[in-house]
Amino acid sequence: MSESPEATAPAAGPAAPAFDAKTFLATLTDLPGVYRMLDAEGKVLYVGKAKNLKKRVSSYFQRTVSSPRIALMVSRICGIDTTVTRSEAEALLLENNLIKSLDPPFNILFRDDKSYPYVQLTRDQFPRLAFFRGAPDRKADYYGPFPAASVVRDSIHLLQKTFHLRTCEDSVFANRSRPCLLYQIHRCSGPCVGLISAEDYAKDVQLAAMFLKGKQHEVIQRLTEAMEQASMALAFEQAAVLRDRIQGLRRIQEKQYVDSGRDEDADVVVAVQESGMLCLNLAMIRGGQHLGDKPLFPKNAADCEPAEAIAAFLDQHYREHPIPARILVNVPPADEEAAESLAALAERPVPIQEPRQTAHRMWVEMAVQNARIAIASRRATLSMQGQRLEALQEALGLAELPQRIECFDISHTQGEATVASCVVYQGNGMRKSEYRRYNIRDIQKGDDYAAMRQAVSRRYDKVAVGEGVCPDLILIDGGKGQVGVAYSALEELGLTHVPMIGVAKGVERKVGLEQLIFPDGRKPLQLPSTHPALHLIQEIRDESHRFAVSGHRAQRGKARRTSTLEEIPGVGPTRRKALIAHFGGLQGIAGASVDRLAEVPGISRDLAERIYSALH
Repeated sequence: MSESPEATAPAAGPAAPAFDAKTFLATLTDLPGVYRMLDAEGKVLYVGKAKNLKKRVSSYFQRTVSSPRIALMVSRICGIDTTVTRSEAEALLLENNLIKSLDPPFNILFRDDKSYPYVQLTRDQFPRLAFFRGAPDRKADYYGPFPAASVVRDSIHLLQKTFHLRTCEDSVFANRSRPCLLYQIHRCSGPCVGLISAEDYAKDVQLAAMFLKGKQHEVIQRLTEAMEQASMALAFEQAAVLRDRIQGLRRIQEKQYVDSGRDEDADVVVAVQESGMLCLNLAMIRGGQHLGDKPLFPKNAADCEPAEAIAAFLDQHYREHPIPARILVNVPPADEEAAESLAALAERPVPIQEPRQTAHRMWVEMAVQNARIAIASRRATLSMQGQRLEALQEALGLAELPQRIECFDISHTQGEATVASCVVYQGNGMRKSEYRRYNIRDIQKGDDYAAMRQAVSRRYDKVAVGEGVCPDLILIDGGKGQVGVAYSALEELGLTHVPMIGVAKGVERKVGLEQLIFPDGRKPLQLPSTHPALHLIQEIRDESHRFAVSGHRAQRGKARRTSTLEEIPGVGPTRRKALIAHFGGLQGIAGASVDRLAEVPGISRDLAERIYSALH
């Protein structure tokens, strides 16, 4: 007698108990706090904050769910943890810390941790115009933030041409005996050697500050009045200088996208979903002027609605960056408490609104258009990168498409300060957060083979024991010798299954004539100079070389900056620090006379002579 199918089927494991939302919601409090959605294995699906925990968590279990993405998350909930906080602002901070540490799959994440740059005007007797990134303090005046470093540098360049403010470091400014090249090309008024009075320089600083605040019309009006006065006084040369400044400012005005005509600060935050991609674009308005855009592509945003993306961005971005007077959006954020959360952070009302005025509508329309352009550009880039990876797989005969590629290079100067670099390509682009440098020690100077062996061993020793991420392909910037020692290091670690090739520059060492070296002794492969796989290899190899060289230069500079002074009897850490602070570095110390060295506190005449002799 045959057994029934039920009798032969394997016993199913115990089903996860269904989440009893009704019972759980009855236990929730009306206080502010943070909640964590958990799956059957206890892993965190989502982290959120609430002004009212009971009201907010209950909204997830209504009959109508806001989006398919949220519906999927709710279907996987098997438990919820909550933490009550004393205030909504405290809940914001806790939520931010938990998201960073837990990386939950249903939180839309914006990797925008980098601080935004400012234009800085110091408060010295002759203020310095400078690029600044970081947290502003009270030691200077700051204008911005700007969406990109290039915008700040362009602004500084224009301000130099128009107002002739200094940009040199204080150590350089204090030790000039004649004006520099910037004075010669009319980019600086030469305050370092007294070619302009403090009063006249202060007037230029005031005009530059007004310009940075968006008061261009007022600046032009003042310059026009000064030009007319100079002309009436027959000071035609001075009038011509002022005329050139006015024309330069008018050209800058013409480059502004839209000027609202009012001195206002606002951020424009728009989200656009097209072609299966979602782009959030941030545009900054300062002093009524459009400063530029920054497109962002969030993580975990599949099937995400634009309103959800805007809510997530507002929640994450403004914990780290200044909050403007108002925020303009193309769709209202999905979080109804977004404005209240920002108000709690800013300690003032922060309107979040769709545009009503003409200038505001133009700003939002431009931001939307730029988001669409960014999506089109990203699609083209992803398509090209996919084609290059497929070409690389075919050229090397790899079993699978290489998703993660790591490349090594060695840099030194005649064996001094040897540094190895490892850069990572993954997800259709370079992953700079995963780059690593290795300071190579305990080898004979100039032994590139030993340096490469050490770098590869140190990189993959954890991978060999099951920790870290194993690449799909390893590139070695070098020929047969470097590839041989790198492969030997992999053999010792038991990782010979990882494909490896060397990138040799070829006989004439010309770009496009590279040879690919295989560790198994196969004949080197030379791809055509137009081959897409070769272009990808060159891009990764060049980035590895750049990263190694910059690390080596930093190490070499540090060694030379300290060791030369340390070798001089009588110059300890305190005096060395005083010398560097006074002259701005070893180059300034080497260029100083005995008399100037003796002016440094703690440096006697006898010691100054010893220092001078040691450096010449």
